[in-house]
Amino acid sequence: MTDSVSGMRAACVIGWPAAHSRSPLIHRHWLSVYGIAGDYRVEAVPPEEFAAFVKDLAGRGYVGANVTLPHKEAALTLAIPDERAKKIGAANTLWLDGTKLRATNTDAEGFIANLDAAAPKWDRGLETALVLGAGGSARAVVYGLVDRGVPRIYVANRTLARAEDLGRRFGAAVRPIHWDEARGLFGATQLLVNTTTLGMVGQPALEIGLGRLPANAVVADLVYAPLETALLAAARERGLRRADGLGMLLHQAVRGFALWFGVTPEVTPELRELVEADLVAAATPAVKAAGGAA
Repeated sequence: MTDSVSGMRAACVIGWPAAHSRSPLIHRHWLSVYGIAGDYRVEAVPPEEFAAFVKDLAGRGYVGANVTLPHKEAALTLAIPDERAKKIGAANTLWLDGTKLRATNTDAEGFIANLDAAAPKWDRGLETALVLGAGGSARAVVYGLVDRGVPRIYVANRTLARAEDLGRRFGAAVRPIHWDEARGLFGATQLLVNTTTLGMVGQPALEIGLGRLPANAVVADLVYAPLETALLAAARERGLRRADGLGMLLHQAVRGFALWFGVTPEVTPELRELVEADLVAAATPAVKAAGGAA
């Protein structure tokens, strides 16, 4: 839908809470760069109001939306999902196709596109990937790796049943293991991916040494606050190639923008610098408070 008065197309991010989202910064940057008369807004919608909000998306003046926690699984049931969203079991992008509300999941392609950009040819000769965690982000990552043709994908989780669910969902390439078994596989691991919140600001550290990883291994971390996690710092010190969470955040936004505004945007150094600066500015008060308390 386009605003009949201004001719402006608008999209939004729906979450609870939603104020922390960097999506407005990303999409408004692209709207400016490509000279598009549009807007991208934040909508804080509690779970009990989500269905009504989504069903009236057009009436609220939106052509589509991003969906973030805790609404991704609910979005799948309220729209017509594509095969990717169905397989991953969650939707993060909605768009109106005439009167039909459609859904997809761009996390998998964002993860793969970021790997392609940060570590070109990362999949050349790659036989074994190790994914830490088995939640929603892990499902998107595993989908992307299976789709790229990675033959062995170990999924390590403290609750083995959740890792086993990914095996059932994505097939024989996925091999569930208990968290404590992960380090024993490092010698053969060519791609290590952290999909957990460990290492995120305010969360426990991810305590896992990288000494046994091969010299050609790539390390990816979906966490983007801090920008360089302890895992990525350890990988840098070893001279390993790295792909960070901010890169995935930027790349996963591309297809939604194309669906809503009709232009496929580019992830540029300028955009990355803009979001980096925002993340640093947001972190500074917390750092100062911590320093004062000490």
